Amino acid sequence: MSLDTQTGDALVDDESSLLAYVSSAVTAVALGLAVAGIATIFGVFDLTTTVSGLSAFDYFGIGFVGLGVVLVGIGVASRIGVIDTKPDRTAGALPAAVFGLIGFVVGSLIGSSTLGFSTFWPVFGIIGGVSLAAATLLPREDLGVTIPAGGLALFGGLTFLSGLITPSWTWEPIAGSATYTGTFVIPFLALFLGLLTAWVGAEAYGGFGTRGRQMGAYLLIGANAVGMLSLLVILVAFVVSKGFAPMTRGIRFGLFWEPLTWFYFPPIDKYVVIEGPLVWFYWPFVMEGVALMTEINGIFPAIVGTVWVVFGAVVFAIPLGVGAAVFLTEYAERGWFTKLVEISTDGLWSTPSIVYGLFGLAFLVPRLGNTTSLLSGMLVLGFMMLPLVVITSREALKSVPDDYRDASAALGVGKWETIKSVVLPAAMPGVITGAILGIGRIAGETAPILLVMVSDPFPSRATDVFAPEFAFVSDFPFVHAQVIDPNALLQPTSALPYQLYAIITAGVGQRESFAWGTALVLLLVVLSFYVIGIGSRMYFRRKLEQ
Repeated sequence: MSLDTQTGDALVDDESSLLAYVSSAVTAVALGLAVAGIATIFGVFDLTTTVSGLSAFDYFGIGFVGLGVVLVGIGVASRIGVIDTKPDRTAGALPAAVFGLIGFVVGSLIGSSTLGFSTFWPVFGIIGGVSLAAATLLPREDLGVTIPAGGLALFGGLTFLSGLITPSWTWEPIAGSATYTGTFVIPFLALFLGLLTAWVGAEAYGGFGTRGRQMGAYLLIGANAVGMLSLLVILVAFVVSKGFAPMTRGIRFGLFWEPLTWFYFPPIDKYVVIEGPLVWFYWPFVMEGVALMTEINGIFPAIVGTVWVVFGAVVFAIPLGVGAAVFLTEYAERGWFTKLVEISTDGLWSTPSIVYGLFGLAFLVPRLGNTTSLLSGMLVLGFMMLPLVVITSREALKSVPDDYRDASAALGVGKWETIKSVVLPAAMPGVITGAILGIGRIAGETAPILLVMVSDPFPSRATDVFAPEFAFVSDFPFVHAQVIDPNALLQPTSALPYQLYAIITAGVGQRESFAWGTALVLLLVVLSFYVIGIGSRMYFRRKLEQ
């Protein structure tokens, strides 16, 4: 290898390293500004918080001006050959459409808000959209993504630093409409511009071209995944921080070493006979109801009602849904009937819950004692859950390889025995996944149970569904064991979603703290259903792998 070739390779390596360092710094700073925007939206700090003599608002302005200048510099350096990149001839139609839409929004806002042309704002929007789309589509890819993104970042930063938008800024698009404030708009713009410049920085890190677009796509997908998980964590943490104190208020526990004769157990409002040592635990918020003489109001009746209504809906929906999926997948011929069922189940799953509630109020309630009842709530929520169980069970059954069925048939096993012993066990993890999703929807529904199940939003005692005494009941020519009390099923009961709604609208004592405690318990109950479902799915998967 000649000396000139070695020198050229060294220069290319230096250029590539410089591009990687600069683009990595751009991506990191942009993501940091986006995270700071999210933190400002959620109130972790505000725009006036100062660090080293500068406010967060100032850092947003300086940061985006710097990012804009660096991105434009990367694009120009790539175009004139100072750094080694492999851009395509054009950035493509999708980036042009995205930047065109952004340009339309920016142009419309400038025309209507800044320049005062409230009537002709679409003209400014079209001019801005066409200009930015052309700036993206016509030049080579390196300039087509860096110039628009860098220009937007530079424009946003200068808007902040020049005082056109400040934390005290307000904007009312139409007289009497909603008013947008700087404390909301600035963090939102920081989030948007941060993600946009981070995406372009990732493309520059990959040297543009196919590899650069792949790096940009990876960054956006990763940011989306992290954002969704972070939002879930923030939501749960916020509910826990608000509801933990009221939920755990008044907890007492202890140990009796002397034999007791009678012990009062609040959840059932009875005295029980105790002999010998006793470890006792009293949690008033989840073991008491709402009563005037109660020191700490609780939600025990609503917890019991929620568990029973979800249990009843699951018992109703899963056998019917799985049975319908087995028939449609294994027995019914593919034709107009199965297509009609698919369309119907998809439509029913997307039907608003209030429609199910109105159906239950008009059809079920008059036929079940003409009053709201636990049984009506079970059936309505079961109807809501049924379409999803059918859809997911069908997909799970279809995913079972036909080799399983063929191997079973080759051994002389009948069709039903094959379905029962081979196909259903293999599809069970998918069936349980559908059940988990269905439970997650119905457990937090308020509108249906508001119409068909509840009457007193704050009961003092829980509904006892079990029969007072286990007995065999004769109804000629049948004899059956009476375990469930039919009268209890036809009585109204409360549930956590409705009680939370009632607390917010009516209030009981310390309304806000009581509501947050109820919300946390509801979250824990729903998560417990998920845990049971996930555990069942793992169990069947292990059995399938054995």
